[in-house]
Parts: sequence; structure tokens; C-alpha cells
Amino acid sequence: MEKQVVLLSLVALTFYNLASAFEPKPLQDFCIADTNSSERVNGLVCNNPTLAQPDDFSFNGFHVAGNTSNPFRSRITPVTVTQLAGLNTLDISMARIDYAPWGISPPHTHPRGFEILTVLEGSLLVGFITSNPENRLITKVLQKGDAFVFPVGLIHFQGNVGYGNAIALAALSSQNPGVIAIACFRVKSAHCQ
Repeated sequence: MEKQVVLLSLVALTFYNLASAFEPKPLQDFCIADTNSSERVNGLVCNNPTLAQPDDFSFNGFHVAGNTSNPFRSRITPVTVTQLAGLNTLDISMARIDYAPWGISPPHTHPRGFEILTVLEGSLLVGFITSNPENRLITKVLQKGDAFVFPVGLIHFQGNVGYGNAIALAALSSQNPGVIAIACFRVKSAHCQ
């Protein structure tokens, strides 16, 4: 019994020391992603900060409507660390979503981040499904200026319920939130790649 108490105390002390050593704040001002490096860490390897340029921190393209000529009648324009190297290690990304009339963003989930969606134009039916045991469907129709939060990892969707085009802007709590498409078994589209 005494050996078990000593072992448990050592394990607890080890975990305490690991937790105390955690640094929740960045150790540098920014970390521009080196997209050419084959090394991977939690994020991408940093370029030399003295080489930073304004283009590392800017994205030009949200003013361009996405091509909605696809089976889902919608288009996502993502801005993750892949498109904007300055997002590296900042735990945020964005996307513009364009919807033709009755276009949808089919059921999907983001395993590494929550999403907040703001409607810029049109009307969207949005919703998510809670986890077990309820598996409850929570939905709402959003109008221009409305926002809705999709919790991390939950299956969610959006659909244009208006007669005109709709546009939304999404912010996600990860530089690489990931996408797991739920309803894309037989459809080839940007949503399902």
C-alpha cells in the first residue's frame, strides 16, 4: 500500500510540474508559416521574423463572389494558414460562403474548432445536432446581420431559404479547423474534398 501511495504521489507531482511548465502565451510576436518546410509542429514551422512582409498578414479575395455552379449551389472561400501565412499559431481562420438560391453547406463538422457564422446578405436556415443522449436538432433562420455559433465537433449545416443569393462570413477558432463531410458519399464538390 505504501508503494502505491509513493507511486501515485510521484505521478501527481510529475503532472503538476508539466502543467506548471505550460506557457499559454506566445513567445514571439508572430510566426509566419514556412509552407515549404516538411517539418510539422502544432502549426507550421516559422519563417525568420525579420523577413516578414505585409502580404504575410493580408488576404485579398473576400470581395469576390464564389462560383456556386455545383451540386450544392454554394462555394466556400477559406482563409486558413494555407492562404494566409500570418495566421500560423494564432488559432483563428475565416471563410466566405456564397449560396445561390436554395444552396446549402451540407452537414459537416470541424473537429478542431468552433465556428461563428454571420449573415451578410440573404436568409439562412442554420442548425446543429447535439451529441448523445438527446441528439437534438437546434435550428434557426438567420437574416442579414444575425450570427450563430456551432460548437466544436458538432454536425452542422446552413441553407439559403431565400429567393436571392446569400453571403455569410464564418470565423473558426483554429488556424486549421478541419472539415469532416457527413453527406458527401456520391457528390464531388469543394465541400466534399
